[in-house]
Amino acid sequence: MKPIPFAKMNGSGNDFILIDNRNGSAPADLPAFVRGVCRRKLSVGADGLILIETDAGHDFKWQFFNADGSRAEMCGNGARCAARFAFVNGIAGNRMTFGTDAGTIAAEVIGEDVKIRMTDPVGLTLDEPLALAHGQQMVSHVNTGVPHVVIATDDLETVPVADRGREIRHHQHFAPAGTNVNFMAVRGPGAITVRTYERGVEDETLACGTGCVAAGLIAAVRHGWESPVAVTTRSGGVLTIHFERKGQGFGAVHLEGDARIVYTAELQVDALKR
Repeated sequence: MKPIPFAKMNGSGNDFILIDNRNGSAPADLPAFVRGVCRRKLSVGADGLILIETDAGHDFKWQFFNADGSRAEMCGNGARCAARFAFVNGIAGNRMTFGTDAGTIAAEVIGEDVKIRMTDPVGLTLDEPLALAHGQQMVSHVNTGVPHVVIATDDLETVPVADRGREIRHHQHFAPAGTNVNFMAVRGPGAITVRTYERGVEDETLACGTGCVAAGLIAAVRHGWESPVAVTTRSGGVLTIHFERKGQGFGAVHLEGDARIVYTAELQVDALKR
C-alpha cells in the first residue's frame, strides 16, 4: 500500500478519517481497510471513515463506512465534516451539494461550523411499547437518513447506554437492519441532552448528528416546540436542529454545528497490521 493522505476530523466529538479518493487511492477491500484504520490505539482510530469521490451530478459524492466496515446511508456529523473537508481542499465552494446513499445533501460552510440540509425524516412513531429484558419500555422512532429510536429519561447519567442500547439495536422489532438508540433528557424549553448508542460503532459515541436530529424532532412534537432545538451531546458540544412543520411531519430539516480538522497526515502500511 502506498501512503494515503488523510484528515482526522470530528463534529462535536464524533470522529472520522477523511480521504480524497477521486484518484482511487483507497485499497480495493474497503471493509477490511476501514476496520483496520478505525481501530483505536492500534491505528488512527475513528467512529467512521469517509471517501470523497467524483460525481457528475454534485460537487462530489461520498462512501461512508462505520468503524466495523459496514456501509451507512447517512451520518449527520460525518456529512458536516465532509463538507468542510471539501471546502478546505478546493473540491467545492462554501455552498455545495453531495451524493449519499440517503440522497442529496446540501451544505454551507461558515468558518468552523457547517450547516447541512438533511433528507426529510420518515416513519415518525411516538410511544410504542417494546419488550426488553428489564420490562416494557416506551420508545419513539424515526428515520433521519438512518433509523433511530429515542427514549425519554429523567436521569440521563445513570442510563446503561451501552447495554440497553445494544439490546434495542439488535431487537427483533428492528430486524434485520437494526437501529441506533438515543436516550434524551429535557434541559429546558427548546433544549435537550442526548446520549447515543451507534449501530456500526456498536458502542456509545460522543455525538451522533442523525440521532440528535431524531431526538430534537421527537422532543419538538412531544412538547410543542418551534424551531430550533439545541442538543447537548456527550462531548459537551451543542448541535442546533432547524426545521419546519410539514403537516404531521417535518421538512427543511437542518443540522448545524462545528466540524473540526484535528490533523492531516499519511496512512502507512503499518496502520493495517494486526
